[in-house]
Amino acid sequence: MKLLAWLIYVPLQIMWLPLSVIGGAWVAYKQIWRSRDLGLSQTAVEIVNGRWTGHVFGLRRDSASYRLAAVLPNNSVIGLRLALFPLWVARTVAGKPILYPLLPDDAEAGIASMVFSRSARFDELIEDYAGAATQLVVLGAGLDTRAYGPLANSDMTFFEIDRVDVQRAKRKAVSRAGLAANHVHYIEADLGEADWVLGLVSSTYDPTKITIFLWEGVTLYLTEAVVRTTLASLRAHAAPGSVVVLDLYAQGFLKTIGRGVAAAALKATSESLDFGLDFSTDPHRVLSDFATSANVQLVAAHFIGSANRSGPYMTVAAFRL
Repeated sequence: MKLLAWLIYVPLQIMWLPLSVIGGAWVAYKQIWRSRDLGLSQTAVEIVNGRWTGHVFGLRRDSASYRLAAVLPNNSVIGLRLALFPLWVARTVAGKPILYPLLPDDAEAGIASMVFSRSARFDELIEDYAGAATQLVVLGAGLDTRAYGPLANSDMTFFEIDRVDVQRAKRKAVSRAGLAANHVHYIEADLGEADWVLGLVSSTYDPTKITIFLWEGVTLYLTEAVVRTTLASLRAHAAPGSVVVLDLYAQGFLKTIGRGVAAAALKATSESLDFGLDFSTDPHRVLSDFATSANVQLVAAHFIGSANRSGPYMTVAAFRL
């Protein structure tokens, strides 16, 4: 069936190419320029679209992201469908994706697979620690939908932290998508501000309860000083046994995506790449040294793209606070 899928996909993609280009261009316009006009993050939309794609192609089920993507003012799922239609047909014939999206082994994952690999590893680590935790705090929540999926049926209490403008736009989108949100506590605070933690501790958050802090897709946009002070704040206001599950990026990867079209897209919405670690040699030691210097304990790490000769692109890790 895979051979048949390829035989169908290649001519279909050639014939469909003008519509794929139109669809991709419309998604890019909405994601970058509409985000700029609305003062919202275009990278947050990119992640939602990645999760939407994973859901549609059966790679990772995420009905909340699927519904949210359809109501965002700076997104177009029609454009996504146009761009990806030949690949979807091939996936239907083969019974699985044949070219994109893919979920390879962590070591073999390329940049195109990073969103899918990253999400899978976060899912795994959250599941590992969810049994002991009674609270989940999403730092720099953006358009994350974990609190609206299967985790919503757990006994955990959910908190989402982000800037005022982001939170207000998120709540409108969640409402338009018809997602249940009464169980989510929205906290308006900027991690870049020294007193951001006051918003958390002044809410119903209980620092005596074991907590999972989810910090996905955020650290690369912060300075190293902010990353370290945030970890210190979590450590000072978390119960023993609490963990922060986060991703940290390679300096080389940041240089790669900080050039050309990607750099222009970031500049359009006033986003910048700041913090990364040197994973070019002995990445586990580098990560362990960083954890030690931040007074947290490294308890798990998945390195994505480690087959790359320059070292992994990133890691998804868990630090015990």
